[in-house]
Amino acid sequence: MAAAAVTGEASRPQWAPPDHCKAQAAAGLGDGEDAPVRPLCKPRGICSRAYFLVLMVFVHLYLGNVLALLLFVHYSNGDESSDPGPQHRAQGPGPEPTLGPLTRLEGIKVGHERKVQLVTDRDHFIRTLSLKPLLFEIPGFLTDDECRLIIHLAQMKGLQRSQILPTEEYEEAMSTMQVSQLDLFQLLDQNRDGHLQLREVLAQTRLGNGWWMTPESIQEMYTAIKADPDGDGVLSLQEFSNMDLRDFHKYMRSHKAESSELVRNSHHTWLYQGEGAHHVMRAIRQRVLRLTRLSPEIVELSEPLQVVRYGEGGHYHAHVDSGPVYPETICSHTKLVANESVPFETSCRYMTVLFYLNNVTGGGETVFPVADNRTYDEMSLIQDDVDLRDTRRHCDKGNLRVKPRQGTAVFWYNYLPDGQGWVGDVDDYSLHGGCLVTRGTKWIANNWINVDPSRARQALFQQEMARLAREGGAESQPEWALDRAYRDTRVEL
Repeated sequence: MAAAAVTGEASRPQWAPPDHCKAQAAAGLGDGEDAPVRPLCKPRGICSRAYFLVLMVFVHLYLGNVLALLLFVHYSNGDESSDPGPQHRAQGPGPEPTLGPLTRLEGIKVGHERKVQLVTDRDHFIRTLSLKPLLFEIPGFLTDDECRLIIHLAQMKGLQRSQILPTEEYEEAMSTMQVSQLDLFQLLDQNRDGHLQLREVLAQTRLGNGWWMTPESIQEMYTAIKADPDGDGVLSLQEFSNMDLRDFHKYMRSHKAESSELVRNSHHTWLYQGEGAHHVMRAIRQRVLRLTRLSPEIVELSEPLQVVRYGEGGHYHAHVDSGPVYPETICSHTKLVANESVPFETSCRYMTVLFYLNNVTGGGETVFPVADNRTYDEMSLIQDDVDLRDTRRHCDKGNLRVKPRQGTAVFWYNYLPDGQGWVGDVDDYSLHGGCLVTRGTKWIANNWINVDPSRARQALFQQEMARLAREGGAESQPEWALDRAYRDTRVEL
């Protein structure tokens, strides 16, 4: 997840700090008077933010982003009276800028269509694909020529591998990590039976070290580090306690992962869409602005356009594009104006607008494994050796698959509403992935709309960016906001 992601995570603009400087957190809160205080902990058990911080380092380097989600669930049973953290403390005297409610389209029902005019010379039709997540499709959002231009600009700029496995930070992290194996075992042991089944380990280590974990790969690791003497694939508390985590670390460093074994297998680049960009890139951003009905400030200050190429054999296992923010984390796009010192940051993506830039010969669908399920349960994603998040093996078992069609756009909301017109909890149903490309090449582009779950901090960010623009124009904007690598290139349709 986190989160994703959340937001998902091995690809980010050139302005983002290196991976080892951050953890992709998967839980979050509102802020100030503009949003209700949503305490990290509820009145059950113990909530230790210090313990969370220590374990977050371990999460990022060893077990992947999703264990953070488990920690959130575990500690959300804590004490409501806990310190709410820096995001909820008063930001000092004086008036704060405020923002109006975020626009959110209604889905009505699956299959519902509405006509909209996004360009002057033709109508578009928005069709509801699911209600959980709130997901829509717009055929013909881009013209064929626009699709070809985006691909051409991306090729001119050059694409880089979307995922690089971290290794150099391990030794330092191992020397500072102080987490008891008993605590870790209890976090992983979801059914509290005193044993770790493969399903439990898979559910919480799904990102691993950038390496996609499967039942086979986990058993292979158990054998290599002698963690499972009886070879039954189940670890008792005693077996887990006898395991030296440094052996796990050494094994992960020594393993030479193939592209097919990674969380994602693709190449990507980022294209500037701001003032001075190619007129077609500007036109697409304005079209997205009319589609989302969000304020120009939010859309214009969001991430550049990400362009992704999946070759034959390319994939992206199921993930979420964003995640709420812990008190110990902050959004990447607003960190510049936050008067807070926090150790972690994440991408905060209110919406995803995905464009298909070509027709794919075989495979390459976008799968939403749990779309419109009645309920969501992390453990139910893995049943009878079928991992619904595995887009190389089990895309056909997902609830909803969208076939790539050139020029079509799909968009969805990564957060639920908070009831007060702002960002609420992450929508678990937004879990999605890129199915295996079996023939040909797949090209897509992503426009992520960034919104901070802290309404007050988003307002301060927009205020500061407006001030910079007034005082010095584009040259005064922060480095992450600009990409001049191709902005002066003249490529006509």
